[in-house]
This record gives sequence, C-alpha cells and structure tokens, in this order.
Amino acid sequence: MSGVRNRSEGFGALPRLLDETAKTAGEWLAALPEREVKAAASAEELREALGGPLNEEGELAADVLRNFAHAAERGLVASPGPRYFGFVTGGALPASLAADWLTSAWDQNAVLFVSSPAASVAEEVVASWLLDLLGFPADASVGLVTGCQMANFTCLAAARHEVLRKAGWDVEADGLCGAPRITVAAGEEAHATLLVALRMLGLGERNVLPIPADEQGRMIPSALKEALENVSGPLIVCLQAGNVNSGAFDPCAELVPLAKAKGAWVHVDGAFGLWGALLPELAAHTEGIGLADSWATDAHKWLNVPYDSGIAVVRNEAAHRASMTLKAPYYIAAPGAVRDPSQWVPESSRRARVFPLYCALRSLGKNGLREMIARNCAQARLMASLLAEDPGIRILNDVVLNQALVRFIPPRGGDADAFTRRVTAAVQEEGTCWAGGSVWKGMAAMRISVSNWSTTEEDIRRSAAAIRSVLTEASKLAESE
Repeated sequence: MSGVRNRSEGFGALPRLLDETAKTAGEWLAALPEREVKAAASAEELREALGGPLNEEGELAADVLRNFAHAAERGLVASPGPRYFGFVTGGALPASLAADWLTSAWDQNAVLFVSSPAASVAEEVVASWLLDLLGFPADASVGLVTGCQMANFTCLAAARHEVLRKAGWDVEADGLCGAPRITVAAGEEAHATLLVALRMLGLGERNVLPIPADEQGRMIPSALKEALENVSGPLIVCLQAGNVNSGAFDPCAELVPLAKAKGAWVHVDGAFGLWGALLPELAAHTEGIGLADSWATDAHKWLNVPYDSGIAVVRNEAAHRASMTLKAPYYIAAPGAVRDPSQWVPESSRRARVFPLYCALRSLGKNGLREMIARNCAQARLMASLLAEDPGIRILNDVVLNQALVRFIPPRGGDADAFTRRVTAAVQEEGTCWAGGSVWKGMAAMRISVSNWSTTEEDIRRSAAAIRSVLTEASKLAESE
C-alpha cells in the first residue's frame, strides 16, 4: 500500500503523524541528560537495521517513521546533550529546535524574496542583529550558509573579486587563467576548511604563504611582517579567531595594520571564537578583529542552533554581491529595498535556515548570549583545573576560551602519544562524556570543547571524574603489560 495515495489522505494524516513524531523526539530529548553519549550500535548492526532492498509500493508514512526511529536510535550520538565535548558542537536551544521544525513544515525555498518574503525579511533582521552584536559596520553584508566551510568560501570569493578588480581583472567574467597572481598568507595553524575554500576558489592550498605561530597557535606579527616584505600585487591575509585546538586568537590589533599596509584584504576565520568578541573580559584577545574585511563563523556551534547554519560577513557589500550574484532569465531581481537571500551565498535553492537563528537570538537576547558564552568559557576552565589535579594529566594550552587540550602521561615512561590515544578512546567508550582526539604541536592530545547551552557545572565535574577514573584504569593496565 502506498504511503500517500491522494492529497487529502496525506495532509489529513499529517497532524497525527507529527504528534507521534513529536512524542518520539521528546523522549529522545528527555533522555539526553542521562544517556550514554556514545552511539550504541556498530556500523554492521545499523546496516542490518536500516538496510535491505527498497520495496516496490512504498509504506505508510507512520510505519516508515516508527520503524526508522527504532532502527536509527542506537546509532545516534548524544551530541546535543550536555556532556558532548567533541568538535566544538553546540546543542539546539529550545526555541531554535522548535523553529527548525516549523522551517521544515513551512518548506520555504529561500532563494528570492518572491519565493519567501518571510525568509527574506527575517534574514535582513538577523543580519542587523548580528552586526550590532559583533560591533561590525552596519552596512556590511551578511550571507547565511551551511557552515564555516562555506562562510570561508563566500568571504574569500569576495576577497578574490576585490583584489583582482583593483588589479584590473574581472574574475567572475574571465576566470583565473591569465589573471594576476594572488598571494594568500595564512597562519601555520589555519583550519582545514580555510584551505579547502582556497582550493575550491582555484587559489590552491600549496600556494599559501605559511606564517609561523607561537606555542598557543597565534600568528606571530614579526613573522607576518617579514613574510610580506617582498610581496607585491593582489594579497589576501587570513587570520584566526579561536584556534580549533587551543582556542587562542591571532593578535589582530597588530596583524591587521601590517596586512593593510601592503594593501591586503584581511579575512578572519572565527568559526566559534568570533563570539568571544561579546565578552569584555576577552578584549585583550579579540581587539582588532573588527578591523578586518570579512569574517566567517558558525551558528550551529556557539549560537546553539540545529545543523546546519553558518554566517559570512563582508565589509564591502559590492564585492560580496559581485562574487555571488546569480543571473538567470527567470530570476527576477527584487526591488532594491528588499533582499534576495541567494545573492549573498553560493547556493540557489536553499533551506530557510534563518528561522531557527532568528528564534535563537530572540530567545537569548544580548545578555543571554553573552552569559552563555561566558558560562561555557568558565566551564572549560573548570574542566582544565579539575583534570590538572591529576599528576597523570597535562593541560597543553592556556584555556582562554572554551577549549582544553589534554595529554595523558603513561606510568613508568612509555609512549605518551599512544597512551593518550588509548585513554581518549577509552573515555569515548566509557560513555559518560565524549571528547575527540587531536594533534597539537606534534603531540597526541584529547580536545575538550564546551559549547552547549545545557551543560552545567555538575556535568563538568561528573565528566572530569569519569576521565580521571578511565585514566586510572588505563594506567593500571599499562603497568601490568
């Protein structure tokens, strides 16, 4: 029997189907605070549960959803929960999660004003809020994308346009063949997504001029000045707000003027660290960020909206629009007073991802957002201090933001890299919390990122105790080997 045989049956059955789905989702959310963070099923078990041939006739939607939820549940990671500390993952604020459900129900294509006036105007409003929050120019342009990967791409596309325009070249019309060479300088600790964006833009990862960083991953101003001495022509300098491992900030107040003196476009990759600009106590670290030409960040990290949600901000609206504008005979441009959302992003057809972001910001307000950022930073410091009490644990970074880098010391010497990886895997398997592995300055480390609105001090203490308990057991095992 087909799942939807006619329109009246489909729409008529939807309220009951959505009620049942809401019940299933509510049970998942209610269990998050006490659920083991790891997934419970292996890949093979999930293939068995989810796989098999596609049937010919289809199934009733209620049966599909019920069976799907049951089959997938054991393969879910409790990443929206309060003790998931991997990959700088935020949770989903209640208002943003509910708005995300509405977004799917409304099913708007946020490509043009005419295709969804509500999405268009909501983007205008959210853009003005974001610029105000971050202290950026009120006339800067904003694009809402899938994440910081595409935010970096969008900003760097605008940068590519502008530095080549100044050199007399139209890259959108003529491409890169025969174009003046663009020099791109970035710190040796630049995030992988920045390098991928450069690859996609035809600028090449191997052509990046790497600038040395200090022990915390911050670009060294004197190294940038020296590297740029013999550079001429189109130049883009990429800085970082919030190193993905240490949380450290490039010293923008020193670096931006050095780059601007060489005529550079300055871009800041601030996937999560950009939100540190909201805290006065971090002013010494964030000073100068607002002097840049473009900024990329995520909303599904520290703004705690559901995946996926990224933000690109460009000071030069003309460069931004020139690099992104879509041209098609059936795309009738909106009047100048309204916004066509797709003119600021790489996508054409696109989800109205602004709605969850709008509701997240409205629910938090300025003070609520600041308090959430400050609370997570304090929790990261607490986690580091609790772990540092154990003589078998070293904290590798200055915990200036929401990141703590942890290294585990094996008993009686031994391979600390292998031991750190072993303990990290054991922490993940134990299930109280989840933190990912990383490499910092050539050393294996466990990376703890605190980014969730629902994390409490008790979650931090409980997780630290679990990590130390796992370390104790791993040390005993290592001593007996």
